[in-house]
Amino acid sequence: MNIIPKPKSENKREGALNIADIKSVGYDERFGGVIPIIEQTLLLKLSINIGGISAEGTPALSIVYDEKIKPEGYALKIDEKGIKISASDSRGVLYAAQSLRILANADTKNPVKSIGFTEITDYPDNGWRGMSIDVARHFFEIKEIKKIIDLMLLHKLNVLHMHLTDDQGWRVEIKKFPLLTEIGSKREKTHIHGWKQEDHDGTPHSGYYTQEQLKDIVGYAALRGISIIPEIDMPAHFAAAFASYSYLACRDKKVEVPWYFGGYYPMKHGIKDWNRSACIGKKTTFDFIYGVIDEICELFPAPYFHIGGDEAPFGEWATCPDCQRLIREEGLNGAKELQGYFINRINDYIKKKGKKLIAWNEALKGKNLDTDVLIQYWVPLVDKNVANFLKKGGKVLMSKHSAFYFDISYSQYPLKNTYNFSPFIEGITEEYADQIVGMEGELWTEWISTADKLEFQAFPRVTALAENVWAKDGKDYGEFLERWESFKEILDALGTNYAERKIFEPKNPLKRLYRVYEWYAKNQDKEYMENKNLKGK
Repeated sequence: MNIIPKPKSENKREGALNIADIKSVGYDERFGGVIPIIEQTLLLKLSINIGGISAEGTPALSIVYDEKIKPEGYALKIDEKGIKISASDSRGVLYAAQSLRILANADTKNPVKSIGFTEITDYPDNGWRGMSIDVARHFFEIKEIKKIIDLMLLHKLNVLHMHLTDDQGWRVEIKKFPLLTEIGSKREKTHIHGWKQEDHDGTPHSGYYTQEQLKDIVGYAALRGISIIPEIDMPAHFAAAFASYSYLACRDKKVEVPWYFGGYYPMKHGIKDWNRSACIGKKTTFDFIYGVIDEICELFPAPYFHIGGDEAPFGEWATCPDCQRLIREEGLNGAKELQGYFINRINDYIKKKGKKLIAWNEALKGKNLDTDVLIQYWVPLVDKNVANFLKKGGKVLMSKHSAFYFDISYSQYPLKNTYNFSPFIEGITEEYADQIVGMEGELWTEWISTADKLEFQAFPRVTALAENVWAKDGKDYGEFLERWESFKEILDALGTNYAERKIFEPKNPLKRLYRVYEWYAKNQDKEYMENKNLKGK
């Protein structure tokens, strides 16, 4: 069986079903909304027609409702009578169809003519099975985002987290604040060759999604069982907003959208305004943020709203008269608690919208964060605040750097890091299992400018993530790699780039060390180009 993620159980028996014998499809009306997706991803590829008629006693494909099946789970039965899919919700039906799609090699030039009799029972152990794409550092076209959504469905992932704003670009239309896209979506050039280099490509970079385009993407994803979570990064990573509306900073000063990534270049050249946080002490800052939130919430029906909250510098807050006044008025213990105050205040506004706030784990520094905020744990080092947050009853989404930062070199983070990751680390024990909502892979795009490279960095890491987050137990990395050899034929058929085993499972320790150095210091494309050579491209 080459299904990924691996199902909970499979019972095979003698015999096989000839797919050509299936002439009809019947389904419960409750699943009518996803039938077009099943037709597109499976039925048409196997020449099975929705409108066909089977003679009595001949095989058919039936999709039935069964309330006893767990959420997002399914039962798939293949026997003399045909194919029967049972589920209690639409995602379960979609996932059963994807398993059948893989069993039948439906995407390849030579789909199988028959499938062995079998019964599969399956369901996910984690509710949040996600991917994040940073479209702020590099903008990706709608068709490229939709291809990722299609691949997420194949892998039974259900959350796409879109990082829509950052210092280097604002990528979402806000009608109340048009300068965000007129100015904030454009930069004059882009940093290349690594954080400690001063090179740039000399080419302007721009792009943003209109509100209508985002509605289209959200609807496309919803039909495939995927929720899209927007991230509007604040109070830091706000430079594109400052370039558009300078009054949002503690010091009202004209700035441009930065072309560089990280702090090496600006610190070396004495640029003091490279990393700033929004002014928390001004009413106008909150008027702006609330206006942005109002429009974003209309575009994204998902029950979550991500505000980043990471890497916020406190320097200007410590000297800003408006921020200092607010600290005194609210009885806060310095700038760290000002960040907690800010996130709690945004949280209160988000809750009025019927949504739940998400923030990166740095938001815990102030010790005063509400426990109803969902914390996304990413930092490479241990953050004891996360374990303490769980003790208080908070919930956590796992995106630990060493396992789920898919932009990083495979020499630093081989595939098994993703596959073998356990959330029970760094003081987080199994007693908190119900408070770990799931796992998410991150695709930051400072050094990823094309869809081809995005796919190379993502696969097979996304494939390993999909299996890890689907099942808590029973994982076997060696056996997974055997299934990967068959599964990658599907990615080939779908025109998806992926890393070869020599790349994602590097062996030579000295070469690995040098590759990691190269990646950070001068060339983030070395593995990508070597992979192209291996594929003969």
